[in-house]
Amino acid sequence: MKNKFFKNKRITVMGLGIIGGGAGVVKFLVKNGARVLVTDLKTEEKLKESLQKIKKLPLELILGKHRKKDFTDTDLIIKNPGVPDNSPYLKIARKYGIPVDTDIGIFFQLCQAQIIAVTGTKGKSTVVILIHHLLKPKYPHVVLAGNIGNSPLESFEKITKKSKIILELSSWQLEGLALHKKSPQIAVITNIYRDHLNRYKSFKDYINSKKIIFRLQEPNDILLLNYDDLIVRKFSQLANSHVYFFSREKTPQESVACFLKDKNIFFGNEKNPICSVIDLNINGEHNISNVLAAVSVAKLCRISSKIIKKALKSFKGISFRQEFIREVKGVKYFNDTTATIPQATEVAIKTLKQKFPDTKLILIAGGEDKNLNYRDLAKEIKRSTSHLVLLSGTASNKIKEELFRLGYFDEKKLIMADSMLKAVKEAKKLANKSAIVILSPGAASFNLFKNEFDRGEQFNEIVKKMKT
Repeated sequence: MKNKFFKNKRITVMGLGIIGGGAGVVKFLVKNGARVLVTDLKTEEKLKESLQKIKKLPLELILGKHRKKDFTDTDLIIKNPGVPDNSPYLKIARKYGIPVDTDIGIFFQLCQAQIIAVTGTKGKSTVVILIHHLLKPKYPHVVLAGNIGNSPLESFEKITKKSKIILELSSWQLEGLALHKKSPQIAVITNIYRDHLNRYKSFKDYINSKKIIFRLQEPNDILLLNYDDLIVRKFSQLANSHVYFFSREKTPQESVACFLKDKNIFFGNEKNPICSVIDLNINGEHNISNVLAAVSVAKLCRISSKIIKKALKSFKGISFRQEFIREVKGVKYFNDTTATIPQATEVAIKTLKQKFPDTKLILIAGGEDKNLNYRDLAKEIKRSTSHLVLLSGTASNKIKEELFRLGYFDEKKLIMADSMLKAVKEAKKLANKSAIVILSPGAASFNLFKNEFDRGEQFNEIVKKMKT
């Protein structure tokens, strides 16, 4: 496949989306001479931001519905990763022999540069942004794309064979690689937790989708695995490529790249540490794992320890991941909206309690369920929080049920809220001086918000308007 393949082709883009990736695909297709039709079940109002990015482009828009003819009278369908493979419209397309692809699949087919890709249930965004931060001093034209919010196709014209491409890939995006029988030259897997079980038939199916990132690697490629995650560690037995581990717990062995010893970060057999964890500006054990993954990639890309240490000291984390927003009248507000599974919320609670052991913690959580188990989170809520504000949704109902099983019946400690404004107001009432309020939902957002980022932005806006 080459760029000229798209010239004069009729292409249906299924799902513009609200984060930005779909707009990047459309720009690429139009630039390469395709006749583009965009169809999305969402309304013009919901897609307003994405539509703004493509408003001057020559294309056809069908919003609020799908039409059968747009899936039969076309040369190619490029589907948004969020569209499930069993969509009835995709079944129609395949019945008519219309090929279905994804932007990630097409990018891998076209790209001649080295691709570094990261997947996992949690930590993907932090790791790819940190890899970008570490590589940029030596590779100023490094490209960051994927599940982070932009399609790599949008940057395609700037890429040369010497470029470094860093991609965050979700399980849904990885499904698009199987068609092209491609895997990245460097693959990283951060961890595996139960997630998206409202889309996958089983946890095993979800795990199998993650394996795609390395199953088609070649012998000279590299697979970096989190040794501390038992599921991820076992992937090494299936790899055709060079396997390296990163670990917070193990001492170096033949295949360990980056590891922690006496609170210092080491790489391989190097005698001198790269830096101490004390030098890091991000909190939590989970973030140490993220740093070890990113540093492993940087060292394998021949970045010096001196450059890595300097870059790590200047890295302050990313938005919406246990992000400190502000302090108002002694109450500290944190935003962890990207915690969309219960384990992530557990980690957030433990991290803040470790940092502020004697401070009252008020948790804003809940939302829509993804067929996940909330038993352990309920135990952590009972053990470590003073109050809980639950955003309405099916996950919130499950959290309440688990808490009631644990004898957590105090109505003064558990408040329901049907909007972010009400949730923050209730949390503010419950707080006093030297309290912490954290938004860490442990659930999906789509019942009350556009997505988890909209949820986080609403929280930030309300907190920033508070009077001091």
